Amino acid sequence: MQLFRWFKKPKNDIKPGTSKLSHGVGIALSGGGARGYAHIGVLKALSKHKIEPAIVSGTSMGSLIGVLYAAGFSPIEIQELVKKEPIVKMVKMAFGKHGFFEMIGVRKILNQVISPNDFSTLKKPFYLSVTNLNKGINEVKSSGILIEYVIASCSVPVVFAPVEIAGTTYVDGGLFDNLPAECIRENCNFLIGVNVNPTGVVDKFDGIRDVAERSFTLSIDQNVRISKAVCDVVIEPPGILNFTFWDFDKVDKIVEVGYQYTTQLLQQGGLNLPIATMP
Repeated sequence: MQLFRWFKKPKNDIKPGTSKLSHGVGIALSGGGARGYAHIGVLKALSKHKIEPAIVSGTSMGSLIGVLYAAGFSPIEIQELVKKEPIVKMVKMAFGKHGFFEMIGVRKILNQVISPNDFSTLKKPFYLSVTNLNKGINEVKSSGILIEYVIASCSVPVVFAPVEIAGTTYVDGGLFDNLPAECIRENCNFLIGVNVNPTGVVDKFDGIRDVAERSFTLSIDQNVRISKAVCDVVIEPPGILNFTFWDFDKVDKIVEVGYQYTTQLLQQGGLNLPIATMP
């Protein structure tokens, strides 16, 4: 698939009204646990080629990487931050809170680097997906308090304690929308989707964790397929299958997978297009 095929479309083939939109390039980042570090590599490769998405959305790990990017951190700075403050060291046991762990440390770091705690603080428009556990529906947040919803979007049910906000219980947005593309589709001319959960083929399973991870990936694949269909291009690094949701100690290797694959796509698609000049 050509990464920049949008620019080659005749004007009458572009979605109605998109030429008047305020954002040129948008990017939607999927959930995927530690695999989400690949988002950093994708953003790094895009940045190297002067492509800076102007509007961002994310679910779960995609929301964590996405909010840092929307806050103005460069991909390199994000990589250094997640290495300096490993996620596995920022969680603690959540006794009696409907989950094994809670992300106290992650919340603390976000409060330190993003202040005040509000979507309006961000330098780019940012949307995230969460699951309203009470009503059993998906919700997309883009205004008001911020960090609590980022934590909620990352809260994989049972593994992490749910987050209660204004009397409503929220968990990982991936249950309904693991690649939140639709929410920004009409706000950008060209939409890049990054999915770090390709189904692929798994030859063997080494234990119950592998079976659980594979089952979760397959269960959310249908909502991801719907989201991929509204993107202009989908970046889906096949090499990410060599890593699990829990490989939080392999930041550099996972980042490199996203970087190398995106660089390859860019080189194959050609870069002599005025993407960097778009608002």
